[in-house]
Amino acid sequence: MSGDYIQNLFADRIGGSRFGKENKIYKFEKIKRAKAEARKNNPGTELLDFGVGEPDDMASPMVVEALKIECAKPENRGYADNGIAELKAAAAEYMKDVFGVEGIDPEKEVIHSIGSKCALAMLPEAFINQGDAMLMTVPGYPVMATHTEWNGGRTIRLPLLEENGFLPDLDSIGEEDLKDAKLLYLNYPNNPTGAVATEEFFKRVVEFARRNSIVVVHDAAYAALVYDRKPLSFLAVEGAKEVGIEIHSFSKAYNMTGWRLAFLAGNEKVISAFAHVKDNFDSGQFIAIQKAGIYALQHPEITEKIAAKYRTRLQLMVEELKNAGFQASMPGGSFYLYVKAPRSAGRDAEFQTAEEASEYLIKKALISTVPWDDAGRYLRFSATFEAKSRDDERRVIEEMGRRLRDLKLAF
Repeated sequence: MSGDYIQNLFADRIGGSRFGKENKIYKFEKIKRAKAEARKNNPGTELLDFGVGEPDDMASPMVVEALKIECAKPENRGYADNGIAELKAAAAEYMKDVFGVEGIDPEKEVIHSIGSKCALAMLPEAFINQGDAMLMTVPGYPVMATHTEWNGGRTIRLPLLEENGFLPDLDSIGEEDLKDAKLLYLNYPNNPTGAVATEEFFKRVVEFARRNSIVVVHDAAYAALVYDRKPLSFLAVEGAKEVGIEIHSFSKAYNMTGWRLAFLAGNEKVISAFAHVKDNFDSGQFIAIQKAGIYALQHPEITEKIAAKYRTRLQLMVEELKNAGFQASMPGGSFYLYVKAPRSAGRDAEFQTAEEASEYLIKKALISTVPWDDAGRYLRFSATFEAKSRDDERRVIEEMGRRLRDLKLAF
């Protein structure tokens, strides 16, 4: 066939000549297949999906209305490049009003991105050469690690353990790894653990970064979704702006997942380097979306309402999971519950991994979760399941609890 030569041209970073031929099935594909099989085998039973990692609601009607107005204006039709000045100014005000971070220069210390994912993918382009390393907490979002490795770097994985409050042990990193490390990726409130960082921890991070000449990248996608505490920004800690940046997403805080909008704030040199890389990747997010984002930033009460909804759901989920034998407790932030996976289900099945337990829950109880085996065996339950009303929320959660109890899980 004339196109066969193409198979030998793929870059090694994506598999080279083996690209598309690997038999390995990744976790989320396994979940997708298990859900399809469960639906096929149980056509009259509702699948309860607690594996979804994105908001279940639309963006605020006023944010949608702002987009409608702005997208009809001819002055918003052109390229945005590295972002409009109004969004940068609104981001600096947001950081001050919500997190108490003073003194951010909107012109030099803020830049927008087409979502957090793009920002995390581009940052290694500015810092990672062949042989360099990045430090990354696991379990976690892998995009920055992927692009580090594509650039010839390596990833040093820092396990998030329950006994450490799901905070990385920075003192455990060896000298050789520290010598090569240029970037440290953190994410608090954390996905998937729901853990929050403390001001004391962030102070240690600043001192660690200074001592080892490392740039801190704090992915703050869930920063405003916290419970029983004030939102905490890495940049609120003295010296943080000297060593790193923070990325804020509109997806989780404002239910704007598909809108693809985020901003980076912090160290001027890091922002400048990111802007240089970004110039060679995209021409900016649609200006009308940026202006709708300004409205969102000026109304943090939208996020407070979203957080209140998830708090109620999470509290109900905690009780049902505890009644089914799980060790569950309210997270400090995010919309996730991260619980130890069961070891068996009565005499019916034993599980060597969280992935096996997750597949069993889908097939036997039509309950979908996300398994993590990176640092222990855990399941992630998300409060972003679909429900038509508050009464329906309670119904779904209670049904989850009933099905789990019927399985007679052991831990």
